[in-house]
Amino acid sequence: MMLIRPPRFLSPSPAPGPREPRLRRPLDASRIFSSPRPPGRRPRAASPATDLRRLTARIVDLTRRRQLAQIMEEVEAARRRARGGGVLNTIVMNAVLDACVRCGDVDRALRHFEEMRGPRGCGVDGVSYGILLKGLGIARRIDGAFEILESIEKDSSIGSPRLSPHLICGFLNALIEAGDMRRANALVARFRKVLYEGHSVLLYNLLMKGYIKSNFPLGALTVKDEILRQGLKPDRLTYNTIISACVKSAEIDKAIQFLEDMKEEANRESNPELLPDAVTYTTLLKGFGNSRDLYSVLKIVVEMKSSLLSIDRTAYTAMIDALLACGSIDGALCIFGDIIKQAGNNKDLRPKPHLYLSIMRAFATRGDVDMVMRLSKRMWPDSVGFISRAAKEEAHELLMEAAINNNQIDLARGLLRRIVNEKEYFSWTSRVGLVAVKVESLSGFTNSLLRPHVFPQIILDDPVEKYMVSFQESRPLPADIILRKVVMRFLKDRAVPLVDDWGSCVGIVHRDDCTKLDAPLLSMSRGPPLCVPTSTTVEHVIDLLLREKSEMVVVVKSGNMYEGSYTSSSRPLGVFSLAILWSFTGDYSSDIQDPDFSRVTTLKQNAEACNCS
Repeated sequence: MMLIRPPRFLSPSPAPGPREPRLRRPLDASRIFSSPRPPGRRPRAASPATDLRRLTARIVDLTRRRQLAQIMEEVEAARRRARGGGVLNTIVMNAVLDACVRCGDVDRALRHFEEMRGPRGCGVDGVSYGILLKGLGIARRIDGAFEILESIEKDSSIGSPRLSPHLICGFLNALIEAGDMRRANALVARFRKVLYEGHSVLLYNLLMKGYIKSNFPLGALTVKDEILRQGLKPDRLTYNTIISACVKSAEIDKAIQFLEDMKEEANRESNPELLPDAVTYTTLLKGFGNSRDLYSVLKIVVEMKSSLLSIDRTAYTAMIDALLACGSIDGALCIFGDIIKQAGNNKDLRPKPHLYLSIMRAFATRGDVDMVMRLSKRMWPDSVGFISRAAKEEAHELLMEAAINNNQIDLARGLLRRIVNEKEYFSWTSRVGLVAVKVESLSGFTNSLLRPHVFPQIILDDPVEKYMVSFQESRPLPADIILRKVVMRFLKDRAVPLVDDWGSCVGIVHRDDCTKLDAPLLSMSRGPPLCVPTSTTVEHVIDLLLREKSEMVVVVKSGNMYEGSYTSSSRPLGVFSLAILWSFTGDYSSDIQDPDFSRVTTLKQNAEACNCS
């Protein structure tokens, strides 16, 4: 016999009769929206707290980039979106305060601080006061910072901040960074009771750092003695600071002794936090490099590589710099190859451009043109970070130095020509200047890049009267004329003299200063004109033009003025300008009308070489 079970939806109803009422659970509003979101419906907006957390993170990120203007724009936009009159919470505004301090705008930080503690502000706390004190210390507004500390001490500050070591240490660190140990010691003496209540070595570490910043780095050793007298134990930062003080004072033996003490104490107390780190060894490498102690440098390098220490890019760079300072180029290349090998798996180890330049300097001294050229080519794809214009210029200069040290005169002359054409200026006493002098001396008189025939018609000792253009030929303009009426004149001339109603020269207006079309020309001149007497030598006039960064001088009678002075009764006889000087050059071309400032500097050097020859 087969028993068939009826379906659930066909089950018979229970017999009618009295039954107890079912207890229903109270309706929960959250269950109404617990069902899955239908497709196409927009997600719910983030809570205000989430928005503020995102805004704070955004401010911190922009602060690292020093983009204060962008921070202010986004904060103002958040205020407009916020409810309750656009008031943000204290955490966000503290991030804004820190951004202002880090970007160097302490006045704006003070304004935001006043808004925060105002009647409609979000309020201030101990963090707000700490950031403000740090900013005042960086800005050297010491009196204002002490006033805030005294108000906190008297409990008269809004927000009731507590006078704590953390609050004071930010201000103290700012004083120490500025090297103001007098005020730093005064701050410690004034709030000694508060600073010593934590019984921490933080305060002592800051004081030692201050002595290193000052001219008495060995004063940090006396602070260490005070730490021991107080019954405190030095930490790793304490030892690193002391070793740095010894290295700065060229007391390398004492630095080595503190390194051994550091290891011994770490082993005695089984405290790995006291073992030397990358900062310790990097500081020692700098000291050994300065003293040219190759044996000690190699010993430190082996110790770093054999330990469990994590060697970062800074430590590797310190190894190479120390080896190069000791003259071990082969050892530096070994470490450099190790960096390149490991950088394939760890991008944080990719060297920066200045490391390439350091190695290139060593090979340039050797005269190894091939290695300098290889390193110069690999610096662009293999280095990390921004390659500045100065770094690019130095790469070309080092290649020129290597060529001249290898007696490749033609290559060196070609590189020097490129440097002279691209570089705005360089000092003859600089590294590139000394190499340029060597290139010129080896090139010979006829092959000189300075070309003595550049000024075939000018002798620098001649009076400027011989080469000036008469004042009327310079076509001066009325001083009160509007720029709009004569704007086409400045498409051709870089500087134009101005005259008043009596024909006296009252100024010189330059093309670069013509920024207001509706303004008179006199308002855009650079003050009284540069004037020289007719007997002034051409060499002196060129020096005056280059020093004052002017395009033109006015020539007057010798008896009318002393150099630099000019009266309205002095009648101008003529003008002498850089354009006139350019017209006397041997390679003058009619299509070149705007010689730049660096070109004129080179021309003056050419003329000097000509007369010296």
